[in-house]
Amino acid sequence: MNKVSEIVSTVFYIGKLPFAPGTWCSFAAFLAWFFLRFYIEGVFILYASLVLFFIGVAVSTIHAEALKDEDPAEIVIDEWVGQWIALWMVPHSFIWGFVSFSFFRIFDIFKPGPIQAMDDIKSGTGIMMDDVIAGILALLVTQSLFYFIG
Repeated sequence: MNKVSEIVSTVFYIGKLPFAPGTWCSFAAFLAWFFLRFYIEGVFILYASLVLFFIGVAVSTIHAEALKDEDPAEIVIDEWVGQWIALWMVPHSFIWGFVSFSFFRIFDIFKPGPIQAMDDIKSGTGIMMDDVIAGILALLVTQSLFYFIG
């Protein structure tokens, strides 16, 4: 089970990249969204994120315990989930998707307010929840910008 949790929690080893693995995983999630969105309804992104959240809690807990680290940088399934939440209702365009990606990364890196509170939770739940909240905030900001500009 440890090998499966490693593969899934690192999103097929993206998390093992030596520089900014979270950003690379978020970008991969953004690209997957952009290309899959031609073929799937937007609500599927939300359903997939929900399923991946619960899988992420389990595999993150297992992998973090195996590494004896509370929040290892190589666990990036949380970035995938958070990024897809951030993209959920965004219009299908590369520009608006990239805006959402950028806001998600800003919120995830700087962890303002409730994002930091979620990050302080230990275990797979904490690993996943800070990115969920960052994704929700990025979605709200991107949607607000689209409403006023787009």
